[in-house]
Amino acid sequence: MITIYHNNRCSKSRSGLEIVKNSGKEFKIINYLETIPNKAELTNIINLLKINPIDLVRKNEAIWKENYKGKTLTNAEVIDAMTTYPKLIERPIVIKGDKAVIGRPPELILDLIT
Repeated sequence: MITIYHNNRCSKSRSGLEIVKNSGKEFKIINYLETIPNKAELTNIINLLKINPIDLVRKNEAIWKENYKGKTLTNAEVIDAMTTYPKLIERPIVIKGDKAVIGRPPELILDLIT
């Protein structure tokens, strides 16, 4: 089963969802702005992506710039910021089994699901 963490207002996320749909494989959509991942779920996603938490943050968001930019944060504090303000989470995130990818560009999803 493929899981996509999706934001319908984002063109890259919509493109990523289209790639997943066209794969013909079973998938589920998680609108992460409505179904916000908790700290454990977000930590698991970060581990599957094999990145540091800060690498999942959308640093151009006003929330980030106003509240966090220029501060030294621990990994736990970065995760807290993303669970408090899910808009900070980069998208789309696609998970298949024990692997995950951020779909930027969306074509990266193809490597994961084919």
